[in-house]
Amino acid sequence: MEFSIYPGLYGCIPEEFCQYKEASIAILPIPYDGTSTWMKGSNLGPQALLDASANMELYDIETDSEVFKRGIVTIDPVSCPDDPEAMVDVVCDRARSILNDGKFIVGIGGEHTISIGSVRAAAERFSDLSVLQFDAHSDTRNEYEGSRYNHACVMSRIAEICPYVQAGIRSMDSSELERLNRDRTFFAHEILNGSNVTHKILKALTQNVYISIDLDVFDPSIMPSTGTPEPGGLDWYTLIKLIELVVREKDVVGMDVTELLPNPANRSPDFMAAKLVYRVLSMIFTKKKES
Repeated sequence: MEFSIYPGLYGCIPEEFCQYKEASIAILPIPYDGTSTWMKGSNLGPQALLDASANMELYDIETDSEVFKRGIVTIDPVSCPDDPEAMVDVVCDRARSILNDGKFIVGIGGEHTISIGSVRAAAERFSDLSVLQFDAHSDTRNEYEGSRYNHACVMSRIAEICPYVQAGIRSMDSSELERLNRDRTFFAHEILNGSNVTHKILKALTQNVYISIDLDVFDPSIMPSTGTPEPGGLDWYTLIKLIELVVREKDVVGMDVTELLPNPANRSPDFMAAKLVYRVLSMIFTKKKES
């Protein structure tokens, strides 16, 4: 498939490292906010993240690397239909083409429903796939507000594709208890109280892993710009350490970052989201270089 290269390039990376054919990494903006049930505006998240990324310094201290030199191309945003199931199909088609071209895909939402399409495409491409979901909410309702593709149902739809592991959870409905798997669900209080859950997370994951990060996994004191903030979330280094250990032991084959709801009066969360993408990519591609 031929892709248009989006002028709002992630990271203001030099042009020589933004060519689709040579790039190892493809950023796919997915500006969809069709099923949000509280604060709306996550469709503005991809542009806010891209705008903020222009202010990043591109050397990563902790990995002693410059991952942008592997090539990071920003694709034209997905034109999302209003219907969430139709949106998932469109995202899947775009993600499938990117993955078939051998790129590492980074989906930028948009609400969390966008993850279903990318995961579906990744499961077609990679055998033995599982999803590692970082989130404040379980998102395992079978249906919500008349739709099976509501943002509150994301992991129920992903479960129909491949296994998943949840980390950072601290809010759920009692109706979700029947789908709760305690071998695969790790609550925020368990992680923050020093419980050694890392080996359990690694054990529950397959070798090929897709990482899905809903930004409300963070505590709202550092990430207030989400549609459904929850107190008691993870801090930056707790999340990074968990991801680092997963990257070390597993093969991360794709990722997304969702639910950024930008606030014009506070751009810091936009930058944090952009930096998170770069930090995770730096870890993943440092491992690829070493191996």
